[in-house]
Amino acid sequence: MMVRLLLYGYCLGVVSSRKIERATYEDVAFRFLSADTHPDHDTIAAFRKRHLEALAGLFVQALRLCEKAGLVKLGHVAIDGTKIKANASKHKAMSYERMGETEQRLRQEVEELLRSAAAVDEAEDAQYGKGKRGDELPEELARRESRLVKIRAAKAELEREAKEQAERQRVEAEAKLAERREQEARTGKKAGGHDPKVPDPEQAKPEPKAQRNFTDPDSRIMVDGANKGSFIQAYNAQAAVDSEAQVIVAAEVTQETNDSHQLLPMIKQVEINTGRKPQAVSADAGYWSADNVTDEGVAGIDLHIATGRQKHGETSEVASGPPPEEASVMQAMEHKLRTEAGHAIYKMRKAIVEPVFGQIKGEHKYSWGGGSPPFRRPSKLRGYGKR
Repeated sequence: MMVRLLLYGYCLGVVSSRKIERATYEDVAFRFLSADTHPDHDTIAAFRKRHLEALAGLFVQALRLCEKAGLVKLGHVAIDGTKIKANASKHKAMSYERMGETEQRLRQEVEELLRSAAAVDEAEDAQYGKGKRGDELPEELARRESRLVKIRAAKAELEREAKEQAERQRVEAEAKLAERREQEARTGKKAGGHDPKVPDPEQAKPEPKAQRNFTDPDSRIMVDGANKGSFIQAYNAQAAVDSEAQVIVAAEVTQETNDSHQLLPMIKQVEINTGRKPQAVSADAGYWSADNVTDEGVAGIDLHIATGRQKHGETSEVASGPPPEEASVMQAMEHKLRTEAGHAIYKMRKAIVEPVFGQIKGEHKYSWGGGSPPFRRPSKLRGYGKR
């Protein structure tokens, strides 16, 4: 019964456990699905959290059913990302640099308040006698101390992430150094360019502008693609969509603001979910990198990834045949997308994946008040493509 409530609610864009609880009283469909029982919102939230892994498995089961019904072919899978707003304000975020300044200021204020409180205590002891008052913190002091605890925790988390990133960079740099030494030993010549710098994780510190949100520490400030020049506190949601019937064959949520590191994990997730690789994959310029298209994980997949953004109204000369032998990885991909076959596949990318985001965000854009969501024309979903 709980699974029915969650799935039906999510299909309608009702994700709040409190709204689902209220719906079991006010909405006939929810009342039917709950068999006229009314689980408390805490129970609903705890159920979802406790069984998150099993509930995620329902996605794969539904996907397999879609495959059996012929709705998933994996002939062409389009991958894209969209920013999903976090339940937190970007104004509740603070940079590492400002955390240090605020921590010092708050520490001074707390010390001053403690001195003041001690003086007041002494005066009241003299006036009323010892043991005549409670020992709770003054409200002003409690507020500053709790703020100080949050800032210190956020600073520690940023410092931990900086060390982890430096450790990853150290491993990569040492691997490149070993590769250069091997090349020099094999050829007897010094490798061109400078040796990569190996960072020391113990000396790593966060960038001064690195931020952490106090309301939702897992979210990040990201560029709002729907409104140029603006930023939102958000997550980067990824989806791989099959061209046959716009069925989502893989989905993920990440904290990374750009998409370049998401291509390979998404393709791998498609293979895990369906048991096979897609024949062709398309993605926009945000996913481009030479390492992505040459990785052994995409061997046998016909990739169509834009290498840069094309200006509105700009046209490219149609190419034919294979790319020149001396072409770089980027030039070879650009050539491929200018062929008739490559262009035909890539131009379908928007029509495959972007309407899916429009439909999902369309459901969640409107607050739900106890009845079915209002009918909306798809053309009203601005910024997410039309269908």
